[in-house]
Amino acid sequence: MSDAPFVPHGFAVPAPPASDRFRLEPLGPRHNRADHAAWTSSIDHIRATPGFGRGSWPPPSGMALDENLADLQRHADDFAGRKGFTYTVLDPEGTVVGCVYIYPSHDPGADAEVRSWVAATHADLDRPVYDTVSTWLTKDWPFNAVHYASRNGHP
Repeated sequence: MSDAPFVPHGFAVPAPPASDRFRLEPLGPRHNRADHAAWTSSIDHIRATPGFGRGSWPPPSGMALDENLADLQRHADDFAGRKGFTYTVLDPEGTVVGCVYIYPSHDPGADAEVRSWVAATHADLDRPVYDTVSTWLTKDWPFNAVHYASRNGHP
């Protein structure tokens, strides 16, 4: 990661994508209970999702609701400071069913590192979220190269 800004000054963060099956919105403290419920019910599923197998999140034993709130506030602060962009994935009823993280890459060959997960109850959305976010990043974001763990052999 360099000292350069993650996104250019003046870059207007694009509206998040939506489909008939899900929509994205910036993740914030207001999502705490629903976010916590979604990921703590799906720890094994998330850890098996491309991009999450080697990391420390989600913690196998979960975390307290107040710790989750602090994590969501950090993501909201990163968004406001344009240091990273985290979105919650909502189903058509507005239930939190996943998350998308867009952060600077530590790899000098990429501008951004992207990861996403969906709850085990909505596993069928993993590929559509991946495809939609990949297209959105290519079309609307200022990145030349993005690392986003592929799904089913797709880059």
